[in-house]
Amino acid sequence: MLSLLWILAQLQHSAQQVPAASLPPSAKTQIVFERDIEPLLRERCHSCHGAERQLGGLRLDNRASALAGGYSGPVITPGSSAESKLIHLVAGLREGLVMPMSGERLTPQQLGLLRAWIDQGVSWPNRAPRPEGRGSRTSKSSHWAFLPPRRPAIPETKNTAWVRSPIDAFVLARLEREGIQPSPEADSATSIRRLRLDLTGLPPTPAEVVEFLADKRPDAYQRLVDRLLASPHYGEKWARQWLDLAHYADSDGYEKDNLRPHAWKWRQWTIEALNRNMPFDQFTIEQIAGDSLPNATVEQKAATGFFRNTLTNREGGVDKEEYRVEQVVDRTATLGAVWLGLTVGCARCHDHKYDPITQRDFYQLFAFFNTAIERNIEDPLPDELGVFLQRRMEYDSKKKALLAEFKVRELQEGWEKLALEAAAHPGVDPVMDAVWKNLGLLFDGCQETMTLNPSQRTRKQQDVLTDAFVFFFRQSFGKQKHEARRMGDFSARWTKLREEYPGLTEVQTLAENPDPPRTHILIRGDFRQPGLEVQPNTPAFLGPPPDDPKLTRLSLARWLVSKDNPLTARIWVNRHWQELFGSGLVVTSADFGMRTESPSHPDLLDWLATEFIDTGWNMKKIHKMIVESATYRQSSTARADLRPPDPYNRLLARQSRLRLSAESIRDVVLAASGLLNRNIGGRSVCPPQPPGVSDLAFGFGPAKWTESTGSDRYRRGLYIRFLRTAPYPQLVTFDAPDSMVSCSRRDRSTTPLQALNLMNDPVFFEAAQVLAARILREERGSLARRIDYAFLLCLAREPRPPERDEVMRHYRRLTEILQNSPELVETLFPAKDLQDIDPAEAAVWVGVSRLLLNLEELITRS
Repeated sequence: MLSLLWILAQLQHSAQQVPAASLPPSAKTQIVFERDIEPLLRERCHSCHGAERQLGGLRLDNRASALAGGYSGPVITPGSSAESKLIHLVAGLREGLVMPMSGERLTPQQLGLLRAWIDQGVSWPNRAPRPEGRGSRTSKSSHWAFLPPRRPAIPETKNTAWVRSPIDAFVLARLEREGIQPSPEADSATSIRRLRLDLTGLPPTPAEVVEFLADKRPDAYQRLVDRLLASPHYGEKWARQWLDLAHYADSDGYEKDNLRPHAWKWRQWTIEALNRNMPFDQFTIEQIAGDSLPNATVEQKAATGFFRNTLTNREGGVDKEEYRVEQVVDRTATLGAVWLGLTVGCARCHDHKYDPITQRDFYQLFAFFNTAIERNIEDPLPDELGVFLQRRMEYDSKKKALLAEFKVRELQEGWEKLALEAAAHPGVDPVMDAVWKNLGLLFDGCQETMTLNPSQRTRKQQDVLTDAFVFFFRQSFGKQKHEARRMGDFSARWTKLREEYPGLTEVQTLAENPDPPRTHILIRGDFRQPGLEVQPNTPAFLGPPPDDPKLTRLSLARWLVSKDNPLTARIWVNRHWQELFGSGLVVTSADFGMRTESPSHPDLLDWLATEFIDTGWNMKKIHKMIVESATYRQSSTARADLRPPDPYNRLLARQSRLRLSAESIRDVVLAASGLLNRNIGGRSVCPPQPPGVSDLAFGFGPAKWTESTGSDRYRRGLYIRFLRTAPYPQLVTFDAPDSMVSCSRRDRSTTPLQALNLMNDPVFFEAAQVLAARILREERGSLARRIDYAFLLCLAREPRPPERDEVMRHYRRLTEILQNSPELVETLFPAKDLQDIDPAEAAVWVGVSRLLLNLEELITRS
């Protein structure tokens, strides 16, 4: 949509006269709006499709709205074309401000026609205007995704013996129409590894493989599925999908890229909610509006941490309102991608080019989040509160003594007065102006805290304000006073005291602003150019809005998981399918709009969507249904007969071979070696990474990456600290998203750097050393038996005879090399004093382990 309001804002003080233009012959008679004017405005003077679309403040469907105008007053002044802003625009009185903004300009004759029409009094048809506000809804689109899903009949098939569930009937019916046979079922070893990786993200242990292969009961597969769905690792596997969608990271982003020490609490909430099998509708409601629920618990408020993963800009030159608006824009676009499956963010500056999403629709969604503020809530861990209370008096005593020694309270009181004076009278003291501005950027909530009486401040607020005072002291008072007051010494001792007596863990939440701002359409998306005011509402093309007297984030959340919204259920069963087959029934899982490909199996998509709703939005039930289907259980072996008709396996005549996610690759390597720490949840960790990576980060650089010790070095990839300016290299190498925007589908690339990473990364080399020791300790038999056991640990199967022979040849080559170069033994296996392990033998097995840990099969789910 042409940003007419922006142009009008530039012209609001203009009083220029319009030069005369020749009038066409029709101007000598009464000009008819429908015949002469409406086609001209619709086709030449704006980019809207049809006369009944809104153009900022200009409406072409009734006279009153056009004469009332938009941002800066009337657009048309009847009887005076020289004073009408519409004529100013089409005449191009200012360079660069002309309507239309692209294409050919109006001819002198067309300009004269408009002038004559206005000078004749603006003859206008007597049309009934469309109602404004919530009732002003456009007709629903006929696009398949925007219509409610209808439960189709389950098709009949010829090969009834193959069908295990309704899913199979839909898939097989399509295959039979194409004359294609499905693939046979995968063997048991492949099945257990596939299920383990898909449902928990971890490979099976040798004991689990042996037990499953020996289980001949007819329901052995179903029993395995039930065990895996009940595993606490289920939540870890499926939480990764949500971290991608929320673009989770442990730092702010931008130049400062400050750490977010409490971001992990939302990750923890997600894991626990998924493990409890929280119904998806409740899962949605709590993440969008948990703070608005009646008598909301801290846990429900913590769920809104989903929307705290937006980037935060703390650069000194930034406008605080600008980055606040950018955060709201990001939350709006993320909501659209995650729950509507639409590129809603494309309508920030203009109407969507393809989908029926108007700029007004975008800002009505924007309004739901524009009234939200960020708030951290103390939520101590079970082992924190007791220790904190025991040491509180000791801490307060030491703090009081330290503050008194350096007379900080008196100095801070004066500093606060100067800062508040600068806030009330900007421009008088440039130094304190800068301090006040940066205070709001670098220390969340400090500006608000400073306006409170000291007696009203909490312990945490007072301590954070003292942090800010120390940080800004030199800037506020200069180097000489900083040294005279020994503020450097105080800062060091203050920091040490805070580290010795850490505070309580917090959760990042959203809350409603007690003084909410108004929401306006932003002309061209510019926060400095507010246009028409709008109220919260759902997109018009998706039907009626929620039936609430006042629409809130809670209303929005409930509408998203209601039957009135045709998108959410379809989107989510498609994403579950994508996770289990590599590609969704709709390939573009973040875009169900007009430009998306049609579903490969539209009836199956709608059947799954309605089943999802009818089962109470039960995610585990949907997963169980899919993984127990014959479609899922097929072999993934490529078939020559499928290449011409179905090269991308859209017909599902076989399973797909999928390269594991970046996190799972690390997990399977650590699991095979026995190093993996399987603890659930907790803070992010910093495993070893190549030297120099942290030096590339902005902000505090290496200080952000203090290498974890003990078993924390071997936590699952899900828990690795993710810095936006210097992400963990192994994750990035294997296509982890950058956490800048929501990601609904990861790429799967193949690069030489990946092979180098698997072979040379310190973590993978250490895993090979430990795997060698594990093989020697746990399998005391022959070389052949040890090779078999190594395959079982790494690939969950026994080697084929040619594979066993090749590994034996490799073993003998390595033995010969090390016998000729014994100095290499210590390089490969430096541990000399391990009981019952010969270092030379272990060094050979390190080489064998590196071979196995670099197999393509290891990092692939078959």
